[in-house]
Amino acid sequence: MDRPPPDPQKLLDAWMEWERGETPPGRVMSQLKTGGLRDLLEAMVADLPAAVVATGAPEE
Repeated sequence: MDRPPPDPQKLLDAWMEWERGETPPGRVMSQLKTGGLRDLLEAMVADLPAAVVATGAPEE
């Protein structure tokens, strides 16, 4: 089964629910995982220059 692409707005909504204390951390982690946070982060890292990924230093 193919997973739908990550929805950044849904991921942010889940995070904000946790920050407001509306959702317990375990539930938020589940929402972030099933919502595709890993895929989103991997895509972002893939778009960074190799030097930034290796050192963690911001681009200048």
